[in-house]
Amino acid sequence: MNPNAIAGGCLCGSIRYEATGQPYNITHCHCLDCRRSGGAPFVTWASFSRSGFRFTTGQPRELPWAGRLRSFCPNCGTPLTFLAAADAEEIDVTVCSFDQPTTVTPADHTWVEDRLPWIRLADDLPTYRQKRQTHVSQ
Repeated sequence: MNPNAIAGGCLCGSIRYEATGQPYNITHCHCLDCRRSGGAPFVTWASFSRSGFRFTTGQPRELPWAGRLRSFCPNCGTPLTFLAAADAEEIDVTVCSFDQPTTVTPADHTWVEDRLPWIRLADDLPTYRQKRQTHVSQ
């Protein structure tokens, strides 16, 4: 394994991956699709160049949904990746599937228009109604 790579995988260990290159667009996403696919009030993602990402053990199940592609472990269900399109050049990876999720720090909250009303943001990170285009104060 590359010592400069971020490694990770699913809960049961059947799927492992390696991502090289600097992660970017590290965000807490509050959109309805992320909440439902993650079974959580929001999901934290980090983006990588698709050419710097590979599965090293096993193959995830891919789920096309709303024109996008998500991947999960077929055994334990851990959410792993997101592609905006099948031919996207960037892949988003769930930060909490990293072996060392503390290696990155989220920069913002996206899709806060879908945020659950009982989630109170107290981290002073920028918030965006949808994608990173218009900052909204909370």
